[in-house]
Amino acid sequence: MNMMKMMKQAADLQKNMKKKQKELGKMEVEFSAGGGMVTAVATCDLKIKSIKINPDAVDPNDVDMLEDLVLAAVDGVLSKAQDTMGKEMSKLTGEMGLPAGIDLPF
Repeated sequence: MNMMKMMKQAADLQKNMKKKQKELGKMEVEFSAGGGMVTAVATCDLKIKSIKINPDAVDPNDVDMLEDLVLAAVDGVLSKAQDTMGKEMSKLTGEMGLPAGIDLPF
């Protein structure tokens, strides 16, 4: 592979990755904890969009349980968003023949 072709592929990859990052900022994932008692929604650029709490989950005598459910929902949705982001980005690097999991600086 000649150097000019490789440089063009790298530039194309960078452009495509920036485009994909914008798309991921609009893509939403959802995760529920406690059998649907708390549901979190996040974008795949790791921003929390909403948290819904079922009124049945609100027990003034057990605030710790509600806090745990909220934490589990947020942790779960962020993990799901990261997984989705990783899969989408690896599609781009795979097209260029780069090994999976490579951490590019852009």
